Amino acid sequence: MDVTNLMIKRFNIRELGYDFMGYSLQTGTILTFHHLIIPNRLGGRRTIDNGAILCGDTAHTYLHLIELLNQHIFNLITSEMIDMNVKRELNIYNLKRINEILCEFENLYCDKKNSKDEPFIKEKYKERIFT
Repeated sequence: MDVTNLMIKRFNIRELGYDFMGYSLQTGTILTFHHLIIPNRLGGRRTIDNGAILCGDTAHTYLHLIELLNQHIFNLITSEMIDMNVKRELNIYNLKRINEILCEFENLYCDKKNSKDEPFIKEKYKERIFT
């Protein structure tokens, strides 16, 4: 079994109905592996200790946008996910903290747009379980 599916099972992602950032699983949601500590581009391995499971079209895409725009906020979110990984559970406290951090990011960047004059923050990025 690959590490992504192993983590989905160990962290009960499907039963809980949400990912490491509190995004709900919808019909057809693709769950993806996110490198937490050592990124893929630096040779990070796909191991449980180096990973988080995220909804591919929302949380994962959004997290990488956050990484580009605000490294500090990206690091805060990553720290919360690492804490859950160490605990080997998706912890309500950590998920609520991630939501608070995301709300802070959204307040800072709510009026920012990309080169196509589209908002950086899509509405689907604001739809989380613990809002």
